[in-house]
Amino acid sequence: MSKAIEQNKYGFTVGHVGLGTHGDGVGSVRQAVHDGDTINVRPLGNLGARFLGVDAPEISFNLPGSRSFTSLGDPRWEVFLSNPLSTSHGKFNATLASGLRQHLKARVGPGCASNHYTHALAAQTALEAEIQADLEAMGADKESFEFYLAFSHEVLDRYGRMLCFINRNQEEENIPGPRPLYYNERLLMRAAVMPYFIWPNVSPFRKFANILEAVIPPFMANQIQDPRLGEARQGFAEARARQEGLYAAGNPLRLDPFELRFLAGRRVPNRWLIDLSQSDNHLVHPQEYYSIPNPEDRLYIPEEYLLLFKKKGWKK
Repeated sequence: MSKAIEQNKYGFTVGHVGLGTHGDGVGSVRQAVHDGDTINVRPLGNLGARFLGVDAPEISFNLPGSRSFTSLGDPRWEVFLSNPLSTSHGKFNATLASGLRQHLKARVGPGCASNHYTHALAAQTALEAEIQADLEAMGADKESFEFYLAFSHEVLDRYGRMLCFINRNQEEENIPGPRPLYYNERLLMRAAVMPYFIWPNVSPFRKFANILEAVIPPFMANQIQDPRLGEARQGFAEARARQEGLYAAGNPLRLDPFELRFLAGRRVPNRWLIDLSQSDNHLVHPQEYYSIPNPEDRLYIPEEYLLLFKKKGWKK
């Protein structure tokens, strides 16, 4: 058993836990049970942590029609991404708009898979280096090193991964040195990963009385008072201007990670968007996400929350 929380073969999110710890060992039933509807448990297996606000190129993913993950270095990805719009790979779940087809045609083709894999490996290496540097800075080894997780609105996704901002666990702000940015932000500042802001999991540092209050008012998207979000967006834009990471001169990332996923899954985009650089009340159609040219300006709105935005005055 490798995952304590996972999506099973039927598509349901399930978990595997045991009686919680007590002292130095596993507690008794009496020690684990808090009351008639609460029990302390410990995870049996690893927990996945999905970084909020970012999206890295895929190391591996499901080829069309497959349920197993295949490395982007596999030649079959080169075949697929050379012409992913062909019906020979299966039909999409809905019609792909002509504008989106043209946008994608300009980005795929021969070499697309190897380009994606190159950037995926670079992002993986960048994160590994950040964690290793933190481990050394904290004077810890792999057994004693700890992470600190900050959650936003939702704690778990449908795959059982924790949705979080993640950092080294440093209790004192300046010991052993100034507390660094979260890994999410560090990687964005280097353009090692793509911005991927999905409402309402935008920031764990903004609190609201209820979910409706958290909806951005129309005509105010470009005035959001969230310093961390603003710094991350600006840092990414500056890295792009320097042609770093995903925008490396001569070999920029051709296909966004989420584009690869919806092409392979044969499912059209379904999240509406708000342009964070504008002061309007316009919800951008899911298949027109590319009309917002800079990824740090895209705020994705899942379908289940769309009515909340319309209630506040946003218009399709």
